[in-house]
Order: sequence, then structure tokens, then C-alpha cells
Amino acid sequence: MLDTAMAVAIALAFILAAIAVTKRMGEEWAWINRKVIHFSIVPAVMMFYYGFISRWVFSGTAFIFGVLQLWSHIRREELSWYQIEHNYGEIFFAFSASVIPLVLPIEYATALLLAMAISDGVTGIIRHSYFRRHGFNVKLRKHWTGSIGYFVTALLIAFPLLEAGTAGKIGWATILMLAEYQPWLDDNLAVPLVGCLLFLLY
Repeated sequence: MLDTAMAVAIALAFILAAIAVTKRMGEEWAWINRKVIHFSIVPAVMMFYYGFISRWVFSGTAFIFGVLQLWSHIRREELSWYQIEHNYGEIFFAFSASVIPLVLPIEYATALLLAMAISDGVTGIIRHSYFRRHGFNVKLRKHWTGSIGYFVTALLIAFPLLEAGTAGKIGWATILMLAEYQPWLDDNLAVPLVGCLLFLLY
């Protein structure tokens, strides 16, 4: 049985390994590297779900990551292989991940965190591949192909974790997909905010 210290060490190892690997890929792949780092929190989320990491430890660790990344922006010393000047998405992601476990029940929080990590990562990689293949500028562009990837993965997350009927799970995945796609608010804020409001229905 894992104790908390070992669980945190394993979770951090995945995140730090992702940061190290993406650093080798370089800033040309910054938009993909961000998604790889998104994926790397999945072990931490699952250990939170199974009780190896408490909500307070998960929240505190995510908050620290948010502060460290914000400090890089404040000092104008961005980690260029995944941080983009004047884009604070990774900070919004970390701070949102620090709040969600504190305000939502474990199962619902897990579903929302997995959607933020997996669905957002999948949609970003699909869009990046689409635009790169077609010779377009891949930065800060959205496309319906990525949204399909978001919807499918969010639905796969919803089925085992949400206490709702099939229609409710499809609705949850659809609304989160639209929150990710909308152009007015960074999706790393929009999806957590909308996801928290949706909890009132689930």
C-alpha cells in the first residue's frame, strides 16, 4: 500500500519527467509540450481518486506549481519549451487544479480534472497536427477536429465517474467541449468554471 509521501513522489516524478522530456523537444513544440505536461498529471489525479493523495496535498502541490510558473512570467524568464510569453494558460490550469479538489466531491473532481488533463491535451494535439499538416500557423487556433477529440474523451471520462444517465453524461461532455472551444475566456479557466457550475446538475 502506498503512503502519502510515496504517492506524491511518484506523481511528481511523472510531472518532472514530462518537463524534462519536453525540454529536449524545444520551444518549436511548445504547444505540444504544454499538452504533454497536461497528460502528466493523470497519475496524480488517479492517486487522489483512490485516496493515496489527500485533497489538501493535491491542492497545495498544484498551487505551488502555479506560483512557480507565474514567477517565471513575472521575471520574464519563461521556460520557453512550454511557456508562451503573455499566455498564462499553464498558470490558470495549475490554480484551477488546486481549487477543484477543495470544492467538489472526489468522483466529480476527478472527472473534471481528467477532462482538463486528457481531453484538453487530446484536442490540442489533434488541432496542432491538423494545422501543421495543412501549413497553417498552429498558435492559438481552434478547429472542430480537436473538439471532436475533446468530446469523445470527455464522454469516456464521464461514463465511469458521473452519477447521471446517458443523456446527462453526453450533455456534460458537450458543454465542456463548448467551454473549451469558445474564444472569449482561456479554456483553462472556462472549463473549470463551467465544470463547477455543472456540478449543480450532477
